[in-house]
Amino acid sequence: MEEEKKVEKRERRPTKETWRAKGWFEVFAPSMFGGAKIGETPAMDAHQLEGRVLESTLGDLLDDFSKSYIKLYFQVKGVEGNRAMTKFIGHDIARDYVRSQVRRRVSKIEGIWAITTQDGHKLRLNAMATTLKRTQSSKIEAIRISMKEVIEQRAAKLTFDQFIQEAILGKLSADIYKVIKKICPVRRIDIQKTKVLSEPA
Repeated sequence: MEEEKKVEKRERRPTKETWRAKGWFEVFAPSMFGGAKIGETPAMDAHQLEGRVLESTLGDLLDDFSKSYIKLYFQVKGVEGNRAMTKFIGHDIARDYVRSQVRRRVSKIEGIWAITTQDGHKLRLNAMATTLKRTQSSKIEAIRISMKEVIEQRAAKLTFDQFIQEAILGKLSADIYKVIKKICPVRRIDIQKTKVLSEPA
C-alpha cells in the first residue's frame, strides 16, 4: 500500500512542476475592439499559445454590463514578449437572451447566410428578427429576403473590420430594421452569430 502511494506521488510531481514552469501571458483583442486586454493565460512558451482560442464578452471589453450577453471568440495569432495578439474568429449571443426575446403571439424570423466582405473575408452569419405580433407567412419570407439583401450589400461595401464592428455594435441591425419595418411592425433585430470561414490569401 505504501509503495502504491509513493508511485502515485512520483506520477503527480511532474504535473505540479510543469504547472510551476508555465508563464503567464497577457492576451489582447485586435484593433477593431481597441486592442483591449482580454485577460491572461498560462503557457510553457510562446509557441504553445499560437492558435489558442479564448472567449470574452462585449460587456467586458466595453465595460458595459448590458452587453455581457454577446460572446466573442479570439484566436492567438502571434506573441511579442509576454503579450499575445489575437484575431477575431466569431461571436454568438447567449441562449437565455435569445429565449427572452421570443414571446407568445409574435413571429421569429431567422436566416443563415454565407457572405464575403469587400476585402475577401468569408463569413457565415445568423440573424434573427422578432415582430410585435404574429405575422403572415408571405411577410415572413419578404422579411427574410430583405435581411439577406441588406447584409450582403453592407458586406460588399465594408472591410472585414468595419463589417464586424457594425455587426457586433448594432449598426447592421439598425440598417436591417429601417428596411423591414416597412413590411410589418418589428420589435428587434439581432445578429445572433458570426463565424469566420476563410481569410484572403
